[in-house]
Amino acid sequence: MKNFILLLALFFTVNAADAAIDAKPGKTPKTELTEAQLIRKAEMEARLAEIKAMDFKSMSKSEIKEIKEEMKLMKEEARATGNGIYLSVGAIIIIILLLILLV
Repeated sequence: MKNFILLLALFFTVNAADAAIDAKPGKTPKTELTEAQLIRKAEMEARLAEIKAMDFKSMSKSEIKEIKEEMKLMKEEARATGNGIYLSVGAIIIIILLLILLV
């Protein structure tokens, strides 16, 4: 239990330090999307709506595979323009295992 409390204290300390770094004056704020990015976003949303409306049962496996690859590329493009932290499944599993082992 003591280790768990220490781990929580470390977690909150790191978060507080991160918030303090973000609050520094002179740090550039998150940028808004440009007009080209907004247009591309609208195009991607329209294409996703088309894909959702498709009947996959009447398609061949190769067509479905092409659509999945297209969606993966759009997802990667969307992540590249967005700001955020993404954790992989492997990283989440490792974090959970470390928490279990430390407690």
